[in-house]
Amino acid sequence: MKTEIASVDNLLDKEKSYAQAVDLLSEGETVAFPTETVYGLGAVATSEAAVSKIFEAKGRPQDNPLIVHIGSKEELDTFTQNVPSLAKTCMDVFWPGALTLVLPIKNNSLAENVTAGLNTVGVRMPDHPVALELLRRLKQPVAAPSANKSGKPSPTKALHVYHDLNGKIPLILDGGATGIGLESTVLDFTTEVPTILRPGGVTKEMLEKVIGQVNEAKLTDEAEAPRAPGMKYAHYAPDAPVYLIEASTGKVGQAIEQIHNDQQKVALIATENYRQSKADYYFSLGHEHQLEDAAHLLYEALRSCDETDANIILVPVFSKKGVGTAIMNRLEKASNGKWFES
Repeated sequence: MKTEIASVDNLLDKEKSYAQAVDLLSEGETVAFPTETVYGLGAVATSEAAVSKIFEAKGRPQDNPLIVHIGSKEELDTFTQNVPSLAKTCMDVFWPGALTLVLPIKNNSLAENVTAGLNTVGVRMPDHPVALELLRRLKQPVAAPSANKSGKPSPTKALHVYHDLNGKIPLILDGGATGIGLESTVLDFTTEVPTILRPGGVTKEMLEKVIGQVNEAKLTDEAEAPRAPGMKYAHYAPDAPVYLIEASTGKVGQAIEQIHNDQQKVALIATENYRQSKADYYFSLGHEHQLEDAAHLLYEALRSCDETDANIILVPVFSKKGVGTAIMNRLEKASNGKWFES
């Protein structure tokens, strides 16, 4: 299969590219497209055969549910039921946006491999002009996880998608670099108190200002089916092992010296105050305390490590406040919980 990257930069390209994408999706194929979080790999959510192509292209475990993307709230009526009033409040405030709501599903309304056999579905309306235009032209719900090889860092550029999925999908809509850079917050409304299953750009603090108390879920146990993407398996990992380390220039310096003494090379992913370190490779996450910048740059930095010969990747940890919670969620998964021990 030949993978084409289609531009939406000018009017002529735009019309052709959207028409091509809508036709492919309608015919049961997959299409990668940008959202404000990361690039997604979409298929029509009512077709089991189409959705199976997502799992095949990504090499993704089939017990991991997929998020459904919509272009209008009216589409919700076709596959959800008993939507709580607090969920509707969140839609009014945060949609379009980086918030996925887990809602009760109508029987036989979506392909079973979208929900991994659960009686719930995660749904969101993306806040990106390309994604919204595509969804509103298609007028069907689209299941779309991140458009990367399963377990690898999520793609924030069309070329990242091409690197991972070239020859496995027919089309990538190129909408430039994504904005937020981390996947959406997933909020479960089927629990007594709304529960964050995956932190993202819409923070716990932002949600509680709008709907009151919000809980945070623990990672899913191996025997249990995850209720949202990213709860169970190691994710977001580059080729070299990632280690977390205390956010201290002294500690990081000692670790780099120790790694060099072991005749190994180290890549450091960190904020600008670590730029003068003696790491073999350094990838900036922006200025200290600018968490939105760090979130935006994280996956690009993790992917860049694969272009080096580093044996170890070090990342000083962030405070779990605001977007820092989402950053640390991704880093804990990328490292599989490993800390550098001197």
